[in-house]
Amino acid sequence: MNVVLEASGLSKTYRAERGSEALLALADVSLALGSGEFVSIVGPSGCGKSTLLKILAGLLPASGGEVLLVGARPEKLLGHVGYMPQGDQLMPWRTTLDNVTVGLELAGMRRREARESARRELDAFGLTGFERHWPSALSGGMRQRAALLRTFLAGREILLLDEPFGALDAITREAMREWLLEVWESHRKTILLVTHDVEEAVFLSDRVQVMSGRPGRIRATVEVPFPRPRTLTQASRPDFIALKEQLLAPLREEQRERLRVAAQ
Repeated sequence: MNVVLEASGLSKTYRAERGSEALLALADVSLALGSGEFVSIVGPSGCGKSTLLKILAGLLPASGGEVLLVGARPEKLLGHVGYMPQGDQLMPWRTTLDNVTVGLELAGMRRREARESARRELDAFGLTGFERHWPSALSGGMRQRAALLRTFLAGREILLLDEPFGALDAITREAMREWLLEVWESHRKTILLVTHDVEEAVFLSDRVQVMSGRPGRIRATVEVPFPRPRTLTQASRPDFIALKEQLLAPLREEQRERLRVAAQ
């Protein structure tokens, strides 16, 4: 595997406010992403999944450990990977076209050139005909596609996606899963996806990392053996369901233990 992003022994402690204890959010987290891989992270709420992505994106400093890009430790991580936070974060005063070109303009590209680059991708992202629409006129799925296009246009080969479909209804979410796979298969970016949805992780990924509750640790790594291309009908197959149960088992076990301790 040609490793392009590697985290080794990452930890994150948030300093305490007066009168409270420091919060250990992550502890000894290690993972590696190969070029063109699609990897997902699942885990309980509050286990540090979003914190991990922010560290990998260079938005938060780690308290310990290191992050390597193509085997080297960069002077700074910020700007080396594409990052999509939770929610679409579209600017309500900018049209769809001008929202998706924000990253290019911030990188110094002229607005005209940025728009031309964006227009070449609009059809693949299902946004043709909506270039001049305001975000308020877009459906939830369109808003997410616009946010993903903005992330793709940044030109980074590694993309970190934090719950990109979390706010969507079930039907739209299913459609977006299939669409994201099509886009990934066309571009072959390296993707690290955070999700609460185990079925989503299995459907999309080459490999799934299971995190423990806080402090977040990598509790298990599960390879997804299903060939590509994949379809949503696979989710009803016995082998797909069995893999989902394999991933859910440690999460359920931890939840039962936490409830037991809380009841004592």
